[in-house]
Amino acid sequence: MRPRTFAPAVLAAALLTVTGCAADDGPAVGTGAGAASSTAPAPAQSPAPSDLGTSGATGAQIPAVLDFAATSVDGQPFNTKALAGKPTVLWFWAPWCPKCKAQAAETAKVAADFAGKANVVGVAGLDKNSAMKEFVTDTKTGGFPQLSDEKGEVWKRFKVTEQSRYVILDKDGKTVYEGVLPAGRGLAEKVAGLTG
Repeated sequence: MRPRTFAPAVLAAALLTVTGCAADDGPAVGTGAGAASSTAPAPAQSPAPSDLGTSGATGAQIPAVLDFAATSVDGQPFNTKALAGKPTVLWFWAPWCPKCKAQAAETAKVAADFAGKANVVGVAGLDKNSAMKEFVTDTKTGGFPQLSDEKGEVWKRFKVTEQSRYVILDKDGKTVYEGVLPAGRGLAEKVAGLTG
């Protein structure tokens, strides 16, 4: 009998089969799609984007959906507890995807414009970490956390099956939007609606 070591390869092949650059528009998910969690108020001061990967909890309880382990494209452990208490944008991208590259500038701008009010985190997948690092350098998206998800664990957690997708969570960790925003158009408005 053969050992069951082929499962990760089958999963990767299935993801690659269903992916391809995402359609130009994606549906919003109903407000009940996310995980329920704490209603703790947002902390007065948030960590700087560079601190998101290394700092401790901000004082708010981490929603269950954001309680996972991850590593940045630079190989550093990422502390998801730093995401607690604020809206969070998860941007799922692949290094070879032209639509992801088109979203990069607007996503970086939103990350900078809403620093301290909302979290923006890139989640790279469907390739090797070296390609992910190159994408971050080429697109100048190193100003906010970029996770390396070579095994697709974070993608699976959020049920993402194609790149160039956004998952937007409110401060309590509830999914308020899941879909594609061509060139990132509309992202700023969605985040502004969550930050007041």
